[in-house]
Amino acid sequence: MNPSLFRPQNEPIRLDMVDANVLYHPAFFDKKLSNHLYESLLKNIKWQQDYITVYGKTHPQPRLTALYANNEKSYSYSNITMKPHPMNEELVFIKNEIEKISNTAFTTCLLNLYRNGQDSNGWHADNEKELGKNPIIASVSLGTERWFHFKHKTNSTLKHKIILQNGSLLIMKGKTQEFWLHQIPKTKKTINPRINLTFRIIQ
Repeated sequence: MNPSLFRPQNEPIRLDMVDANVLYHPAFFDKKLSNHLYESLLKNIKWQQDYITVYGKTHPQPRLTALYANNEKSYSYSNITMKPHPMNEELVFIKNEIEKISNTAFTTCLLNLYRNGQDSNGWHADNEKELGKNPIIASVSLGTERWFHFKHKTNSTLKHKIILQNGSLLIMKGKTQEFWLHQIPKTKKTINPRINLTFRIIQ
């Protein structure tokens, strides 16, 4: 990577959420580096279209995905099992930068490509058994900003939403996945694509 593209240091914002520990770095990577990473990943990642079955009907997943890791552990969610590709230079760089501030050694990156406003990700928690108890999830956003919604699993009055900016980092840890769901909702606006990288630990 070009040393001149390295990100500036910035202090995170701690979201005001009970039963959760969520940190937001709005400019973890600067604009120049974010755009460089976006273009490279858009072109070089092996994106795939998976299908999900809901109430007996099968539909194409409303986004493209890819799984990369530094081991050979698969990842399963929504009856989809993904086998990882080896991490490329950009993913290793991003992972190393996140690890510096999170003190966490990640193994795996699940990438999502939201091609337009109709691509989305419904309500869910990142609580699959492969992730273990109280997993830490580090989510990098590149490209067009999108709304990110939270809602508490047992208290319907507890909700939160945030715009995930180009180059931002959102870290969810502690009991966040136990008590909260999150989503990327659809939008009717005409918007450009967004790439989301979610780093996690699968041993």
